[in-house]
Amino acid sequence: MRDELRQVLDEYALLTVSAASLDPHDNLYEKGMTSHASVNVMLALEERFDIEFPDYMLTRAAFATIADIERSVAELLGVNS
Repeated sequence: MRDELRQVLDEYALLTVSAASLDPHDNLYEKGMTSHASVNVMLALEERFDIEFPDYMLTRAAFATIADIERSVAELLGVNS
């Protein structure tokens, strides 16, 4: 799953570095992702994984790191990250 998340980030997050070079706990906003880009990431993840983020997950913190995103997607898929 992490590889797929990194692909989505490379395509939609507008990061200043490749997602492959990031530690799972690096702050994505510090690496160039804007709030607008995070919405694009969320929509791409919903399409890629056939999920829908509920309102309680639509926070800046839920998309701050690769680990945070992975945890959220895993929860929605009902699997351990």
